[in-house]
Amino acid sequence: MRIAALVLSLTVAALAHAQNFPSRPVTLVLPSAPGDPTDLIARVLQPKMSERLGQPFVIENRPGGSGVIASAAVAKAAPDGHTLLLPLSAHSINPIALKNLPYDTFRDFAPVTQLARFPLFVGGNPSVKGATLREFIDAAKQHPGRLNFSSPGPGTLSFLVGEEISRRSGLNAVHLAFKGGAPAIQALLADQVQYCAITLNLLGPHFASGKVKALAVTSAARSPQLPDVPTVAESGFPGFEAYNWIGVFAPAATPQGTIARLHDAFVAALRESDVRPKLTAVGFEIVGSTPEELDRFVRKEFEHWDKFVREFDLRFD
Repeated sequence: MRIAALVLSLTVAALAHAQNFPSRPVTLVLPSAPGDPTDLIARVLQPKMSERLGQPFVIENRPGGSGVIASAAVAKAAPDGHTLLLPLSAHSINPIALKNLPYDTFRDFAPVTQLARFPLFVGGNPSVKGATLREFIDAAKQHPGRLNFSSPGPGTLSFLVGEEISRRSGLNAVHLAFKGGAPAIQALLADQVQYCAITLNLLGPHFASGKVKALAVTSAARSPQLPDVPTVAESGFPGFEAYNWIGVFAPAATPQGTIARLHDAFVAALRESDVRPKLTAVGFEIVGSTPEELDRFVRKEFEHWDKFVREFDLRFD
């Protein structure tokens, strides 16, 4: 009887918490700098979430450390739904890439929803030969020399895509890490690196101006935004497919009622008629998954990249 009474009291308390949530501003902690993908989607959703939940949604950019700085802050936050993490794919890569993480990726977070996914575009410096990735690789092999590629950090999808292109093609390019997508592109513009794999919202203006060549896209099919750009799979990498993604996570032990309310609000915001065009215009594919689907997805991503890293004995330092 005492156990049943305790369970009932805890259930009632959780329901009461969910009904009163949020009781103060909600902070969205982002692992990237202003202008990067999580910042873009957060600012599109920010007013919608404030309207739906009746509290301000505060965006807090904590870039650096391949997302570890932001993730560690949320893992240690109170499990009441008022502090949320919006990570990129590095969330499922960091357990492979980094030793002694200050949190457990699968134990210390409660999944809420996968907001969106999007491919990366492989951009080349105008000085490189070839208009496509296949032509770039063929030309580079004819005239071997030191090649560099940039990324927002060793634990990012950009890094893994750059490494896979380098290793499977035999280019043996050297990786240069930067704090964010914008600095990685600046290195490309300055000819410090010859290629990089970054998001369309950051590379798009440079494609349009002709300052960067659009060599390939990492999606399974060509992008509706740039249909003339071949996929990486078409460029000599059969079966290649890679998407960056943005999810929402709360600290572990956040009440399920609060998770459910957050999930429903985010999914509803994604479906609003003026939200979808803003996100699809920069190459985002809207998802809006359940918490359970996000959990399974993150684990699958971990398994996929762990296999790749082991195959090539990849180092992240």
